[in-house]
Amino acid sequence: MTTESYDAILRTERSHRFRTGALLAAVTLIILVAGYYTGLFNAQRLAEGLPALGQLMANMVPPSFGAWADWILPLIDTIAMSIAGTAMAVLFSVPLSFAAARNTTPNWAVYHASRNLLNLLRTVPELIMGIIFVAAVGFGPLAGVLAVGLHSIGMVGKFFAETIEHADPAPIEATRATGAGGTQIICHGILPQVLPQFLDVSVYRWEYNFRASTVMGLVGAGGIGFELIGSLRIMDYQEVFAILLVILATVIVVDGIGSALRRRLQ
Repeated sequence: MTTESYDAILRTERSHRFRTGALLAAVTLIILVAGYYTGLFNAQRLAEGLPALGQLMANMVPPSFGAWADWILPLIDTIAMSIAGTAMAVLFSVPLSFAAARNTTPNWAVYHASRNLLNLLRTVPELIMGIIFVAAVGFGPLAGVLAVGLHSIGMVGKFFAETIEHADPAPIEATRATGAGGTQIICHGILPQVLPQFLDVSVYRWEYNFRASTVMGLVGAGGIGFELIGSLRIMDYQEVFAILLVILATVIVVDGIGSALRRRLQ
C-alpha cells in the first residue's frame, strides 16, 4: 500500500468519525432541548408532585377485587379485539407490503400510493380511530377491532415491505431464470425467505395490540378499559389498582404465549 493510499484511508476514517460524532452531538442536543422544553429537568416541579403521587398510591392499597366477576367478559372482549385486529392487519398487510416494496411493486405509482397509505394509517393514533369508529358503528368491541386493525396495517405493512426489500436476490433471480411469472417468483423466491419474519412480526404485533385494546374502553369501544375508566370516574382507586393488576397478569400471560409462539416458529 502506498503512502498516498494510506493517507486517503486515514482521511476517510477521520471524516467518518467526525460525521458520526457531529450526528451524535446533534441528537444529544435535540434530546436535551426537548427535555428542558417539556420540564423534564424541573426538579422543583417534580419534587412537588411526589407527595400527590404518594397519596394516590396510598389510596390504591389494598386493591379491591370485589367486582372481579364483572371483569371476565370485558377481559375476553379485550383479548378478542387484539386477536381479530391483528388478524385483520396481517390479512391486509401482506398484499399491501408487496405493493409497497421496491423489488415487487408493479410500478412507481403503486409503490408511492401504497407507501402513503401505510404512512396515513400509522399517523392516526388508535384512540382517534377508536373515536371515529365508535361514531360510525356504535359502542362495543367492533369499533376497537377496526381501530386497532387499521392502525396495525400501517405498522405491520411497513415491516413486511422492508423485510421483502431485504430478501436475498439470488433465489429471486434463480426463480426468474426458470421462466417463472411474477406470482410464481413471489411464492417460490420471496415468500420462503420472508415468511418467518412475517410470522414473528405478527406475534409481536398481537402482543402490542392487546395493550392497545385495553385503552379502547376509554373511547367507548368496550373491553377491560371501559371498566377501568368507570372506576377512575368514581375515584375508586382500590378497584382501579385491582383492574390494573388483572391487566398486568393478562399481559404477562399474553407475552408468554407470544414468546412460546416465536420459539415454535423459528
